[in-house]
Amino acid sequence: MAIYVVTEACIDVKDQSCLEVCPVDCIHADPEDRMSYIDPQACTGCHACMPACPVGAIFTDDDLPSTSAGFVAINALWFTDKDAARRAAAASVE
Repeated sequence: MAIYVVTEACIDVKDQSCLEVCPVDCIHADPEDRMSYIDPQACTGCHACMPACPVGAIFTDDDLPSTSAGFVAINALWFTDKDAARRAAAASVE
């Protein structure tokens, strides 16, 4: 099964349509987050989030642009160390 990944295009986009359509609530963001994150352990691969994203920030790991490859780890990291994930996401756009 493909892993779904939120990429840098989500940074500073406050539209959270993807969260609203996710049937298993695997997409998360705290108020202080600059982007949303998909839990790779909880995602069922239903694909509902991709068309809901207004900026095209969600990809499967199979279709992920090479420039966004680090976001596989950043998404997973948020679920174990939120601050480290936030720093890594911010560094990707500096």
